[in-house]
Amino acid sequence: MTENTSAYHPLTVEEAINVARTVTNVFYPTDELICDEIGDGNLNLVFRVRLAHSSESASHTPSLIVKQALPYAKVVGESWPLTLERARIESDALLFQGKLVPQLVPHVHYYDATLAMTVMEDLSDHVIMRKGLIEGNRYPLFADHISEFLAHTLFFSSDLGMNQQQKKWQVQRFINPELCKITEDLIFDDPYTNSPNNNIDEQLLADHAKLCADHKLHLEVALLREKFLTSTQALLHGDLHTGSIFITPHSTKVIDPEFAYYGPIGFDIGAIFANLLLNAAGHEHWSLDDQTREEHRTYLLSTLCEIWNRFDEKFRSLWDEHGVDRISRTKGYQDVYMEQILQDTVGYTGSKMIRRIVGLAHVADVGSIPNQAAKLRAQRIALQLGTALVKSNRRIRSIEEMFTICEHAYKGVYTS
Repeated sequence: MTENTSAYHPLTVEEAINVARTVTNVFYPTDELICDEIGDGNLNLVFRVRLAHSSESASHTPSLIVKQALPYAKVVGESWPLTLERARIESDALLFQGKLVPQLVPHVHYYDATLAMTVMEDLSDHVIMRKGLIEGNRYPLFADHISEFLAHTLFFSSDLGMNQQQKKWQVQRFINPELCKITEDLIFDDPYTNSPNNNIDEQLLADHAKLCADHKLHLEVALLREKFLTSTQALLHGDLHTGSIFITPHSTKVIDPEFAYYGPIGFDIGAIFANLLLNAAGHEHWSLDDQTREEHRTYLLSTLCEIWNRFDEKFRSLWDEHGVDRISRTKGYQDVYMEQILQDTVGYTGSKMIRRIVGLAHVADVGSIPNQAAKLRAQRIALQLGTALVKSNRRIRSIEEMFTICEHAYKGVYTS
């Protein structure tokens, strides 16, 4: 970490270049550097610093990312203030994850507390997974990579994989009340009421009214919210969607863990699943014909099942080999534990799908569809599937049952 005694202020392009020059073994002192502000998120400034005469997408030329937290949410403005402590949480989470799965997260060069700034590896030779999936691309190693990330980061931050007293101190380190409050409201409250935070297309107002009146759905959401509020099962990424993953056919990198906190394991897995299923819904438009659409959706549903099966296998293997708690080895406990994670995963998958259709922040997979009829079909598929998953989460006993619900939804057969 570099020493910085200046007061916090948003970085300029020139300052980002100067910051990048302080990182050893990346640039030569005589290098001419340029900087692009590339942040398109809701909460931060993101700069890419590179050699002046290198290609913007070059993969083998020196470059760095300088990421700075803003003291407010960009998506709303200064009327929505946020603590800069989230930058420290993000840096600590990346460092923790980097010790466990260094090949799956960007390398952190240093963190500056005064400027709420992290300097890290540039991943411009990768693409944002959301963009790749919209284009219909496939990533054959993704299920193995993301299940590895999930199994290791979640197991080794849980009471199963680390000393329980040390874990309690780590829970304290990752208390993240402001960003958790965003999640609590935007996922578990706003979508089910007439909140000013919602962003609902006019054609969906009647669909939203049904959500607001569905008391069975609200009960399940309340139970999921309770667990999100009270469970400290493991250290979560907290915002693990396909916009937080850089990818190539051979590499996967998980970024942006500023929402990291201790919560229920199924929340992270559900975030991945929800975004795969939202992309499948969005291919009402992005696929050019019915056969391509069906093949893409089959790929996504198969990927979803593969992620779960590989995660289940890897998590159990880590438990058997590295479990620190004697009583957790009680016969049958592991099966109960894993089934509960699956049920939570199903519930959080559904709740995240719903919020991405009627809540504040949509996803490009559906929200950027230019054809209004196709967009409406995709939105309704997502809402109906999300509702079915939330309502059924406590009855699910296998990933195959979840697969069947999803498969029926894309064929127009909905279960609740």
